[in-house]
Amino acid sequence: MQKLTNKEEEIMHILWKLKKAFVKEIQAEITEDQPHYNTLSTIVRNLEEKGFVSHNAFGNTHQYYPAVTLEAYSKKYMNTAIDNYFNSSYKNMVSFFAKEEKISADELREILAMIENPNEKK
Repeated sequence: MQKLTNKEEEIMHILWKLKKAFVKEIQAEITEDQPHYNTLSTIVRNLEEKGFVSHNAFGNTHQYYPAVTLEAYSKKYMNTAIDNYFNSSYKNMVSFFAKEEKISADELREILAMIENPNEKK
């Protein structure tokens, strides 16, 4: 599984949200720097070539849907980010977010409770 460009990731997030969509429906979801229809269609076809998207044909029109789950993509690239930016250390990652004030003490306590009781549902 290869890393996607920012625009490809944006399109995948739209498809993960919508579950299935025509190019016009994807285009309607893009709020900033909306690409031309033909450009967007090319990006979606490239995502299909990369194995991230598949389609159902309706005559000359295609309805696209994700072939890779958000969970599978997130797992792959979170692990890569942790390896590349935090020396493969989850402790370094959590301390980074704590120092940047992106995570609160209450959230850290919740994480600790999840670690201590992994089978408990919140």
